[in-house]
Amino acid sequence: MSSRQLTVRIHGALNDFVAPERRGQAFTHVLQGSPSVKDLIESLGPPHPEVDVVLVDGEPVGFAHRAEEGTRLDVYPASDPSAPQVARAGPPIPDMPRFILDVGLGRLSGFLRMLGFDTLWRNDFADDQLARLSHDEERVLLTRDLGVLKRSEVVLGYFPRETDPAHQLVEVVRRYGLTSRMRPFSRCIACNAPLSTATPEEVQGRVPEGVTQRHSHFQQCPGCQRVFWPGTHHERMQNLVGTLRKLEQSS
Repeated sequence: MSSRQLTVRIHGALNDFVAPERRGQAFTHVLQGSPSVKDLIESLGPPHPEVDVVLVDGEPVGFAHRAEEGTRLDVYPASDPSAPQVARAGPPIPDMPRFILDVGLGRLSGFLRMLGFDTLWRNDFADDQLARLSHDEERVLLTRDLGVLKRSEVVLGYFPRETDPAHQLVEVVRRYGLTSRMRPFSRCIACNAPLSTATPEEVQGRVPEGVTQRHSHFQQCPGCQRVFWPGTHHERMQNLVGTLRKLEQSS
């Protein structure tokens, strides 16, 4: 008995998840049962939150569509210039994305908060909590754990390819078009709460001696009570913000 087969082509950045011999070309895949295209795609490597457009014989389908033998499946990531302008399998990017990050991305969470983005992170989030909160609060899940990203609950998500947090930030800013949405230094890096302005008198006794004499502009967190002022760390962060803004100008 001959095997049941279909033809698959994975496009663009989704090839990062595909076996090397299958990257950038159409290949034959043997069907087992009658899987949804979501399950079939994920069996090949790519997590469904990174998939934007799915075509079966040139026609757009959703993730629940059943794969059939003798057809051709084309799978495109978000923001791929070669992707046809058709109905998406995945959801559109929110106008103002909110994020939730896994335990290994703590420094990236601080960078995103520094840019003003609502970002949840704890060092003890369980996988099921990450998936549930991402779904229930419509947050983009950022994780380098493909198992978590492939959970059916997760709708919005991304797997940072880089391991350096600053480079991961560049990836995420590009992926979600965050440059024009940045509101630097408006959110607490430590606890994610929105910051409020404060006078030197209000922060007296809560900052190192002499700081209120050298600075007149302060921000305070109503959640954890931390106080922020434009010191050396602030200058480094300003330089990072400037670099990210140049990305938009060069794109």
